[in-house]
Amino acid sequence: MQDTDFRKVRLEKLKKIKALGWNPYAHSFDKKQTIAEALKSLGKTVKTAGKIFSYREHGNIAFADLKDETGKIQIFFQKKLLGENYKNLKLLDIGDYIGVEGEIIKTTAGEISIAPISYILLTKSLNSIPSEFFGLKDTEIRYRQRYLDLLINPEVRESFNKRTKLISGIREYLDNLGFWEAETPTLQPLYGGANAKPFKTHVNALDNDMYLRIADELYLKRLVIGGYEKVYEICKDFRNEGIDHAHFPEFTMIEWYEAYADYNRVMDVAEGLFKHLAKKLYGHTTLEVEDKKIDIGKKWPRIEMSVILKEKLNLDVEKETRESLKAYAKRNCVGVRLTGGETKGQLIFAIFEHKIPQLLINPTWIIDYPEEVSPLAKSHRSKQGWVERFEGYIGGKEICDGWSELTDPQLQRERFIGDLKAERLDKEEAQQVDEDFLTAMEYGMPPLGGIGIGIDRLVMFFTNKWAIKEIVLFPNLRKTT
Repeated sequence: MQDTDFRKVRLEKLKKIKALGWNPYAHSFDKKQTIAEALKSLGKTVKTAGKIFSYREHGNIAFADLKDETGKIQIFFQKKLLGENYKNLKLLDIGDYIGVEGEIIKTTAGEISIAPISYILLTKSLNSIPSEFFGLKDTEIRYRQRYLDLLINPEVRESFNKRTKLISGIREYLDNLGFWEAETPTLQPLYGGANAKPFKTHVNALDNDMYLRIADELYLKRLVIGGYEKVYEICKDFRNEGIDHAHFPEFTMIEWYEAYADYNRVMDVAEGLFKHLAKKLYGHTTLEVEDKKIDIGKKWPRIEMSVILKEKLNLDVEKETRESLKAYAKRNCVGVRLTGGETKGQLIFAIFEHKIPQLLINPTWIIDYPEEVSPLAKSHRSKQGWVERFEGYIGGKEICDGWSELTDPQLQRERFIGDLKAERLDKEEAQQVDEDFLTAMEYGMPPLGGIGIGIDRLVMFFTNKWAIKEIVLFPNLRKTT
């Protein structure tokens, strides 16, 4: 039978239901027990509700599987208990929500069931849901109709439950360290805090062009200038860029900033967070990343970018020139797009990003980055041309990015201007000169360390699902024709 035929049959049933005086879309139901609680109540009378996932009749008895968010239970309908109302069971369908009241019994087959003395239709379903036996396998349908995916595939719901627990665990960890959670603007008059192309919009009430934030960094730093010594935000950011297995234009970030801290302290806190989350979710620190088992519980090594390049590629970037690095990139970094005008620091970073991350399987901090690719980071205290920046890598994947924050307003202005002039394929990705932020800095910003972690990437890591569409409830998709 086609879906349109199923719907036609259900619409006919809906007419009969209304003719009986039933309300097919109830206002509420006094649900006394969850299904999980009902399963533990043998011999007792329960009153519960859920969605029908299977239904079969055998003369004067019928069986249904009823599910709520806590579990599934068999409903054992019997004519001797329901009387005249038994015949109206034919008006129910898989997908309907019902409420039932009755004793918890064990059938002759040994299955714990509810033997209802009454039932009530709560919501009539007009579309047939996919069979649980065959499941919902088509990924396109799964992403476009996530509600069906959640109904049919319990492991999908578990992944999203882990996402919720991770975010809760982040708050728990940072709150216990004395951080304050803040909310900063999504609509901003100027974008900044990252190198990314923004979404532009217009606020009619103010007659102002605005941007969806690409990062919350510069507003969180304003809060530090305002006296908050430890502050964080979990928020949506928007970057008008490409889509792949790890990136969406809309994504979730956690950023935190701590006064009087440098990048060493921030790495300590971040490393502690990862271990805290692993124990919260799994009770241990050994995790699967793709086909590898990785223990994140040990001390993570900190390796300078120049050192890892020399160690893995035999490339001494301190001795190389801009021209030699450009030649190296052209020979060895297939697919890397260059404008031809990149600085030495940009070339070092491009080579690193193309060649090194996939080699970093065990948890590793890569530290000390070229100044030209880190306009918001503090200059390195002992290495000219480098800044105190780090990225965390596990299983060959970047997990987080942070630095000792630049607190000199005059140098920050120079960096903003330099970033605007830097060679890049898309000029809109440059940091803008944010005069209001620079004014705020001139009132004094304490020594400061900060970090950004993509929540989506974090969930991918902790669930070992390396496609962003699997861990975002309603992913951005191309329009169907």
